[in-house]
Amino acid sequence: MELSIVIPAFEESKKIGRDVEAAVTFLESNHLAGRIIVVDDGSSDNTSENAKNAAPPLSPGISLKVIRHNNHRGKGHAVRAGIKETSAEYVMFADSGCCVPYENALHGLKLLKSRTCDIAHGSRKLPESKIGKPQSLYRRICSAIFHWFVIYGMKVPCELTDTQCGFKIYRGDVARNLYGQCITDGFMFDVEIIMRARKQGFRIKEFPIEWSCDRDSRLSPTRSLRHVVGELITIRRAMAIK
Repeated sequence: MELSIVIPAFEESKKIGRDVEAAVTFLESNHLAGRIIVVDDGSSDNTSENAKNAAPPLSPGISLKVIRHNNHRGKGHAVRAGIKETSAEYVMFADSGCCVPYENALHGLKLLKSRTCDIAHGSRKLPESKIGKPQSLYRRICSAIFHWFVIYGMKVPCELTDTQCGFKIYRGDVARNLYGQCITDGFMFDVEIIMRARKQGFRIKEFPIEWSCDRDSRLSPTRSLRHVVGELITIRRAMAIK
């Protein structure tokens, strides 16, 4: 198996069918053997059922697995659970909503296959990236403040322009190693994974993407602020940042 695609989902019954169909089309059109793993993080709607029913007849070498959690634990927990189920040479996770076309993953896979890096991050902030529908001004301001904090407060390398983009690809063994150590259940798992990767000497490289903002986001800068700050403090302590 060459590529596993993990899709974390919470209350995404209206989107998840399109996500699964797009992932299947991507694997088939690029002749990639792989598995799509949808992790339903305790949704109260029909996310799991719609994911199971979305896939067309699958080509040989392509499979779909849907994992349903009874309780809502957070995006980090869902991604971690999905990656634990992988066995492919390369592993990626993609946010629900198809904000980034799956074809963009070919750029990241090329970086990994050429051994240019161990982890390839899609970035909305690179000059070559194409933004179809931008974030609101309020979210752009919050994003800029957050980016400043993770660089100076969490010691994340400044050359990483977009730590929170939900489109990341890993060497399979690297993903299973890092996520096996990850303790963050919520949205800040990306920061923890970056810090653990840097500490263990794994190389991270960003690549440009096409991206359109999904205004139906599960992260609210105001409602989630307390939880986000708490997670960052926990990560700082776990990683012994001074």
